[in-house]
Amino acid sequence: MLAYCAFVLVDTWMFQKEQRRQFESLLTDRAAAASPPAAASGVIGLLDIPRLGLSVMVVEGAGARNLRRAAGHIRGTALPGQPGNVGISAHRDTFFRPLRNIRQNDVITVSTLLGEYRYRVVSTRIVSPSDVEVLDPTQTQILTLVTCYPFYFVGSAPDRFIVRAERVT
Repeated sequence: MLAYCAFVLVDTWMFQKEQRRQFESLLTDRAAAASPPAAASGVIGLLDIPRLGLSVMVVEGAGARNLRRAAGHIRGTALPGQPGNVGISAHRDTFFRPLRNIRQNDVITVSTLLGEYRYRVVSTRIVSPSDVEVLDPTQTQILTLVTCYPFYFVGSAPDRFIVRAERVT
C-alpha cells in the first residue's frame, strides 16, 4: 500500500513537472512564432491562485487518471478566453485543497497558449453532486472550479464545493 501511495505521488509530481516544462517551452516558441503551436498531451494550460500558493496544470477531461495527475477541464464547458462557463475540477485532497481558504475578490489566472485570462472570485457555495446547473453555459466569461466537500471528509464526500469567478478584462 505504501508503494502504491509512493507511486501515485511520484507519478503526479513527474507529470506536473514535465507538463509545466513542455507548456513553458511552447509559450516560449509561441513568442517566437506567428501562430500558436498546438498543446501536447491534452494540456489546456496552467491555473494559478497566487494568494493561496496554488499552481496546477490543467488537462482536457476530468476522468480519474487525469484528476490524479492534474486539474481537469470539464468536457462540454467553454475553454478559457471563450464566452461561456469554463469548468475545471480537481480533487479536494490534492490540487484543490487550498480552495478551503479562497475568498471573494481573489484573482485566478488561467494561462493557455492563446493567452492569459484573469478571473475574480465572486462567490463560493456548497451543492449536491446532482446540482450540475453550476456548469450551465453563460453569456459572459465565467470560471467555475469544482471539488468535493467537506475538505477533510474521509471517504467519498457527499457534496461539492463551487468557486465562481468572473473574467477581468
